[in-house]
Amino acid sequence: MTLNHTDAPLVDCHAHVYTLDMPLATTEQYLATLDQHGVQYAVMAAASLYDDYNDYMIAATRKHKRLRTTAIVRPSIDPYIMRMMKGDGVVGVRLQWRNVKNLPDITSAEYAKFFRRVRDLDWHVHINQTADLLAAPIATLQAAGVKLVIDHFGHPTRGKGVNCEGFQAMLRTVDNGRTWVKVSAGYRLESPEVAQACARELLKHCGPERLLWGSDWPFAAFENQVTYAGVLDAFKQWIPDAKTRRIISGDTPYRLYFA
Repeated sequence: MTLNHTDAPLVDCHAHVYTLDMPLATTEQYLATLDQHGVQYAVMAAASLYDDYNDYMIAATRKHKRLRTTAIVRPSIDPYIMRMMKGDGVVGVRLQWRNVKNLPDITSAEYAKFFRRVRDLDWHVHINQTADLLAAPIATLQAAGVKLVIDHFGHPTRGKGVNCEGFQAMLRTVDNGRTWVKVSAGYRLESPEVAQACARELLKHCGPERLLWGSDWPFAAFENQVTYAGVLDAFKQWIPDAKTRRIISGDTPYRLYFA
């Protein structure tokens, strides 16, 4: 199935590409998927399995100007390297913390300096964490004054949905004007109904100007169950109004990442 390109998202804000020894997720295959569905731009999310080996993602953004990426880096990274990375298409740093046991102390002086440099570059901090563990890092990042992008509806706690503390903390943080939330990977939530409820609450509280859409291609661990056409259909169900979808998947991410 190919989406009607007049209704296609302009920007896919969440996907992964892997090295050539993982043929299901090459840059070329991803670009072909975007073209098939009429999506013009994309922002890739640094993959945790490679830690701070960002070489493959940066090679893709250097070659293809329609792509941007986040990176996983050490807080001690040289600021000159960070500036070079920005020139190569890096737009933020990713804290890939979901299912990670030993988390760094981001309240330390080292991280405070690091976040200052992230802010100076006009990058964002891109966090992937479950809602029950979101409140504390959100408070630290908010105090640091960085732009913040939160993955996958904030991963609401099973059985609590929009009422869980982390989800509510995320909603409050959006009010600072420096936070965006991705309506993405609904298939990773406990049910389609929870994803729909989260999307409805996010739209009501945040408005489309603070929401982003991402496909989560190539749907790790769900490769045989989820398709690009399927996640586009889910996006339509979450956000029925075409003009609102265009803001979430076009105007907002284009200003944030490409303007």
